[in-house]
Parts: sequence; structure tokens; C-alpha cells
Amino acid sequence: MSVCINPTWVAYAAQKLADNDVKVCTVIGFPLGANTSVVKAYEASEAIKNGADEVDMVINIGAAKAGNWDLVASDIAAVVAAADGVTTKVIIETSLLTDEEKVQACQSAVKAGADFVKTSTGFSTAGATIDDIKLMRKTVGPDMGVKASGGVRSIADAEAMIAAGATRLGTSNGVDIMKGNIADAGGY
Repeated sequence: MSVCINPTWVAYAAQKLADNDVKVCTVIGFPLGANTSVVKAYEASEAIKNGADEVDMVINIGAAKAGNWDLVASDIAAVVAAADGVTTKVIIETSLLTDEEKVQACQSAVKAGADFVKTSTGFSTAGATIDDIKLMRKTVGPDMGVKASGGVRSIADAEAMIAAGATRLGTSNGVDIMKGNIADAGGY
């Protein structure tokens, strides 16, 4: 389990969670992935230096929409290299991409050596869908992680995402889910 926080809080969270099994995660290039690769790589190395156990990075969505997949792949590779073995998850922001673009984004993450592909940041128009998880799993194969983030509000939602191929879930509704409740549908 990890808690995902803004980069400015990584050192504080790492200190508070030092005697705990909860990992510290932060997001690189948040929310649109529009930073340059050099900035993203620096942000990742700085976060890890400050105690991040995992980094999530947002792809360069503008480059993806423009079909510049070489830039998308090299951007991911820069962060993966800077992470130097620390778990790296690539947020492709599925709600903003066509199915063909989702496939290309997943292939870019595989090519760059990332550990996971992830559906969303939580700051766009929608979260994970069963169809997106199935498409992502089919594209990356059985060995890469797939994280369903957003829209997981119940045990049934969690089970459906796992059945579709998710190996991790991202939710702000964990307490409600563990109590067997259905979380409020506020946001997505």
C-alpha cells in the first residue's frame, strides 16, 4: 500500500511513515505531463532523494495527442532512468485518449521500461473503466502492472477492476470499501 502525495510533502511523509509499511508515492509532471523531460527526471530524482518509494509520472498528453510517440517514450524513459529501480507508474490519462492512443501510450511505457501503466490522475474528466483496464492489460501483457485509478467506490468495483486485469487500485475510498460501503460518487 502507498499514499500518493504532492512532491512538497514527500520528506515529511517519509519521516512520519518511517516505522510503517505504507510506502510514499508522489506524482511527476502533474497534472498534464507538460514539463520537459529534464524537469521530470530532476523532479523524480529529487522526490526519491526526499524519501519517495514510488513515483507516478504523467505522460506528455500534448505530445500523445499530436502523435509524437518518440517524445512520449523518451519522456517516460528519462523518468524511469532517474528513478533508478524505484517503482515507476506511468499515468496515461485514459479519459483524454482514443483507444489507439491508449495502446500507443502503453507501448511507450513498456518500451521505456516502466513498472506500471495507470489510468488517471484524478484531476481530469473520468477515472478507470473496465474496458480501459482490459485494453491496457492486453497491450502490456501479463508481466507489467496495471493500475486502475479513479471510480473504484465499492468491493464490487474493486473486484471488477481486478478481474479485468488490474494489479493495483487507486482510490480515495479505501475506508468505505473495506467497511463494505459504497462510497459517495462525488468527483469520479
